[in-house]
Amino acid sequence: MTKDVTPYETVSTDAGEARVTWHEGTRPWAVLALGHGAGGGVGARDLQALAGALPAHGVTVALVEQPWRVAGKKVAPAPKTLDTGWRGVWPALAGPGLPVIAGGRSAGARVACRTGRELGATAVLALSFPLHPPGRPERSRADELLGTGLPTLVVQGGNDPFGRPEEYPDGPYELVEIPYGDHGFALPKRAPLGQEEALALLVDGVTGWISGLR
Repeated sequence: MTKDVTPYETVSTDAGEARVTWHEGTRPWAVLALGHGAGGGVGARDLQALAGALPAHGVTVALVEQPWRVAGKKVAPAPKTLDTGWRGVWPALAGPGLPVIAGGRSAGARVACRTGRELGATAVLALSFPLHPPGRPERSRADELLGTGLPTLVVQGGNDPFGRPEEYPDGPYELVEIPYGDHGFALPKRAPLGQEEALALLVDGVTGWISGLR
């Protein structure tokens, strides 16, 4: 008989109420906190794939919905407000008393990079880090990624218009490429790789990296 699990908890922050959905790990030794992007929520394929796979490896996955999303707004606020929401959720993420890996996709990856060290994260996972706006490579955000001061993994689609793997500067981070993937890790029909295979590459890359943090 399985025990009942509260699917999520609401957390008050200075930016409004956030929501954390917990996927508890088997004999957990770490928490992976994942924020969403500016154009979607925690239902993103990469976040769901990790939430489904990592608990079996002893990693509790916490999917964090920013207050703007919980409130039903369509447009994400300024980065400073996103950081405020993330900081407000952090005590709940650290509540289990386990090492916390700060992570997220796109805008959520930027938040994790900016705040991880300050909040006491053990590492940073950046999914689809938006290195620059599409078509604007001169507006680089590399300083956020290079300045985490923590073990950092980037998982990037090979055709991501926000920054292809070959555009990334050298730095103190690891990078896993998902061939043919776009910003949401979707693959074109002509790709020789299937969508499930691509997600398996993502999950395997993240799992191997996290296991190396133990």
